[in-house]
Amino acid sequence: MSTEEIRAIELLSRLSYGRVATSMRAMPFVAPARHIVFEGDVLIRMHRGLGYHRACNGSVVAYGADNFGSEADSVWSVQFTGTARIIEPTEAQLAAFGPEPRAVDGEPFDPVFMRIEPQFATVHSLDYTSERPAPATPVPSFERHLHHVA
Repeated sequence: MSTEEIRAIELLSRLSYGRVATSMRAMPFVAPARHIVFEGDVLIRMHRGLGYHRACNGSVVAYGADNFGSEADSVWSVQFTGTARIIEPTEAQLAAFGPEPRAVDGEPFDPVFMRIEPQFATVHSLDYTSERPAPATPVPSFERHLHHVA
């Protein structure tokens, strides 16, 4: 494992959620996922009901996470690119994931687990030690749901 990959794994292990990106029917998409770093592997948990796991399984995906919402002086982003495969997690891996959400978009949560075999990793950092970024403007809440085709 390269120094960059080791650093990316270490940073990713500090967070619980990220985003998986791939394409479905030739259209790109990004979906949130819960992740863990377990014995050097990147494992993700997604909701089966959305169908995104079918597009990811056996495909090259990108998985990214960041600390952009933190108050840290050093802001960073990591991304892994590799092949995703559906797995059956061990009891220890299930325990590491922690509790599942009750529902996703009003549907009962049905987990599917994947392992990403990283081919390469990148780490990007922004240093704000001399000045702080402007606080994010709150985004209004909308009660609009887009229908997905899975």
